[in-house]
Amino acid sequence: MELHNKAVDQYMNLSRIFTENNRKFSSGLDGMGVSEYFIVYHLYNAPQKKMRRIDLADKIGLTASGVTRILAPMEKIGLVSREKTEHDARVSFVTLTSSGERNCIEAFERITRLAEAVFPGDR
Repeated sequence: MELHNKAVDQYMNLSRIFTENNRKFSSGLDGMGVSEYFIVYHLYNAPQKKMRRIDLADKIGLTASGVTRILAPMEKIGLVSREKTEHDARVSFVTLTSSGERNCIEAFERITRLAEAVFPGDR
C-alpha cells in the first residue's frame, strides 16, 4: 500500500525547499547558523539592542530553553551578553555586544545577497 496525500506531499516539498534554502543561507553566514543570525538580527533591531530571552524565543519561533542553548556559545565568544534586572532576579536580558553588532551587519550584507538571489523579484 502506498501512502499519498496532496497536503502531506506539499508540506514535504515545502520542508525540503526550506531545508535547502537554510543550507544556502548558512553557508553564506561565515560560521554563524541561521538561528544565531536570527538572534543577532532581532537584537540589533530591538530598542537598546536588548531583549528578554522569552521575547527573543517568541520572535524566532523557539522555546526559551532552545534559545538559552543557542545563546551560551554566543555569549562565550562575545556576540551577546547577559544582563540581570535589578527588579526581578528571574528576568534576564540578552544584549548585543559591539562584536555582535559588527557580525550582524556583515552577515546582513551577505544574507541580503543570498535572499535576493532566491527571491529576485522582491527587492
